[in-house]
Amino acid sequence: MAIGHAHEHPHAASRRRLALVLGLTSAFVAVEVIAGFLTGSLALIADAGHMLTDAAGLVLALAAMKFAERPPSPRRTYGYHRVEILAALTNGLVLLGVAGYILSEAWQRFLTPHPVAGPEVLAVATVGLLVNLSGAILLRTDARASLNVRGAYNEVVADTLSSVGVIAGAAVVTATGWFWVDTLVAVGIALFVLPRTWALLKEALQVLLEGTPREVDIVTLRTAMEGVPGVKAIHDLHVWTLTSGLHALSAHAVLVEGATHREVLEALRSRVTDGFPISHVTVQLEERCCGEHAHA
Repeated sequence: MAIGHAHEHPHAASRRRLALVLGLTSAFVAVEVIAGFLTGSLALIADAGHMLTDAAGLVLALAAMKFAERPPSPRRTYGYHRVEILAALTNGLVLLGVAGYILSEAWQRFLTPHPVAGPEVLAVATVGLLVNLSGAILLRTDARASLNVRGAYNEVVADTLSSVGVIAGAAVVTATGWFWVDTLVAVGIALFVLPRTWALLKEALQVLLEGTPREVDIVTLRTAMEGVPGVKAIHDLHVWTLTSGLHALSAHAVLVEGATHREVLEALRSRVTDGFPISHVTVQLEERCCGEHAHA
């Protein structure tokens, strides 16, 4: 029992810190949206959209931790790993809509300048900077040991820079009355978010379409498997992603005459898992290749 607690404690502590940062970030997203409309600041609304990416990243990190613990069932033989990918897809679509709104509104404001309450925007953005700095400090240690937490940490750091941009813009508006600077900052934030949002959408769709993971070279993989002693050919080779960082493989291996099935199977699994980021391996052994699949 004591050993079990020793393993669970760091994981539970990491989850609590993620949840705390998620709570702070989500609360401030709402504050920035309200303040953005009240002060007329498009930059604050854009920064809220950027902070939404932080919140989504934190949700995905927590979901990955939570659903990874749920065992498979007869109706969910792979468990609930795809929930993270569906959440990422939804997040990407929402962010795409937010960025589109910001850019559309910015165009209208460049044509017809909109007054902005500079001092109030400066105050809110300063609080936002403190929230982001607090989140970065809370996640910094865990980011070194967990890829999921590292992704969330990087999002928080990126939004810290965004908050600095809003503060700088608000300071200029307060000092000069140049309201267009606030709009310019908003456009900068939206353009910063768009490429990352597009990348998130592409990655989620790649997983849902069961495409080959980008970190796996299928040609190199096939060559490595066919290099195992006793293997004559590999066909029907498929590699796909269950969720972030969890890849699976299925293949048919045609054996040379006299090869020992058990030894070849163990060697194939070792070759795949040791040389490639693939953890789930299913290989069917055959004495001769099925004609119609020989080219696959």
